[in-house]
Amino acid sequence: FSTDTTLSAAQIIEYYGARWKIEAAFKELKRDVGSAETQTRNQDAVSNHLHFCMMATSVAWIYAARMSKTPTRHHAVEGRNHFAFSDVRKAVSEAAADSNFGLLFPVPRKSMLNSFIDLLMRMAA
Repeated sequence: FSTDTTLSAAQIIEYYGARWKIEAAFKELKRDVGSAETQTRNQDAVSNHLHFCMMATSVAWIYAARMSKTPTRHHAVEGRNHFAFSDVRKAVSEAAADSNFGLLFPVPRKSMLNSFIDLLMRMAA
């Protein structure tokens, strides 16, 4: 749907497709990542929780983009060759469970109190 009468049908379809991707991303963020299920009541804590969820989603998609092999479809759909966020999440979980996963990350020189991960965890709380 568009009120711009100068657009061609192909342009409207392209814009709708882009809008659909945004809607799907928000659905993933709310349903799969849990951004809608925060137990915080403070405005800053709610904002931090949402930002942490967005960061986790971004990290998962970056991980998927750098994978040498496309993640296996959990619910394969005939005629579609792309994968869903749930497939990416499963691939990240499987990789994190691998005993060699920790070798990718060097031991931090700073104490855990000063580490980046600890900072993120404190922001999300």
